Amino acid sequence: MNNYKLAVLFYLQRNRINKMGKCPVRCRITYLKNRKEFSTGIFINPSYWDSGKQLAKPPNSENTILNNKLSLIHQQIDKAFLMLQILPEDFDVDDVYRKYKGEDVKTEITILGAYDLHNEKTKKLIGVDFNELSWSRYVESRRKVASFMSKFYKKKDVRLNDLDLKFIKDLEYYYKTELNLRRATVYRSIQRVKKIIQFAIAENYLERDPFALFKNKKYKTQIVYLTVEELNLLENHSFKQKRLQQVKDMFVFCCYTGLAYQEMSSLKKQNIIINFDSNKWIQIKRQKTQKVISLPLLSKAELILNKYSRLDRETLLPVISNQKFNSYLKEISELLGIDKKLTHHIARKTFATTVLLYNDVPMEIVSELLGHSNMNITQAHYGKIVQKNISKQMIDLNSKLKKNRN
Repeated sequence: MNNYKLAVLFYLQRNRINKMGKCPVRCRITYLKNRKEFSTGIFINPSYWDSGKQLAKPPNSENTILNNKLSLIHQQIDKAFLMLQILPEDFDVDDVYRKYKGEDVKTEITILGAYDLHNEKTKKLIGVDFNELSWSRYVESRRKVASFMSKFYKKKDVRLNDLDLKFIKDLEYYYKTELNLRRATVYRSIQRVKKIIQFAIAENYLERDPFALFKNKKYKTQIVYLTVEELNLLENHSFKQKRLQQVKDMFVFCCYTGLAYQEMSSLKKQNIIINFDSNKWIQIKRQKTQKVISLPLLSKAELILNKYSRLDRETLLPVISNQKFNSYLKEISELLGIDKKLTHHIARKTFATTVLLYNDVPMEIVSELLGHSNMNITQAHYGKIVQKNISKQMIDLNSKLKKNRN
């Protein structure tokens, strides 16, 4: 996308006053020091026109309609200019006018142009239907696709109409070999490209789906969590180093609340409420889904909050960066002999599995406590855990039945 500016100016053709004392309003588009002028089809009494503010005054029903018409023309010109910016070819002021009049073909748009349109739209929806983290992932996806085209095809961009199955397979190969992405990351990266293609189809920039013959193989990662024994080992150990003890306590706190890092680090007094059952609950908005979650404050989690509660700090727990948190967790796992790569997110998974599911908490309640947007997400992640739990219980039941027979 170029950085040249487009200027739009409305002015009166005062030498063409009609019998009603009105003159035409014309529009002048200026781009790269060249101009294109045309009639808007709108007429106005010259004494009502404020050239500095580009408005008809004073405010009344007739002038409001006129101003709305001029505003719409301005918006349509801006849209035409944006559309031309995402095309690979250079353009001039006459092209902007022709685009404004609808005299062009939409299939000329490129893959990076589609990214720009998508990302510009979704940026305006941050806090409504999108969150900033999700938006930033599409910005990063655009960068990866641009890097791929430069390296594999020696091109800065490719038309959407030229995309085919080979392009997608080459991109997948690039992710696996050049970027050394894990299988789960490759899957998500390809899904984001597919989302951009679907966006282009929905916006009528593309008719043929290059993903039609491509199957993106989903890689299911194995859920890593602490067992009952590992969680007890962690809880009962005291570290002499303050930094390790703090991180251990905060990690255990999240094992009994399921809070993500951002929610844990921003937890404040106002997030602890007395709920309908007269017990303390945590009420907080999930950053990822913007969903407000409410969960009972279990006694083990409350003990940790009480331990770190301070009047001179706004947050209930010590503040530490996510990077340092995970670095200290690695140190803790090595000292305790826990043969797992501990990260903050494992606390959330431990809450879902060891604390909830292994204690027979129903899946729908687990989904609600985790703040998932729907049950399918919970089922996809933790369905196998439930099956293992059922299997264990049935084996225990079978052993009891055998003993009763004897």
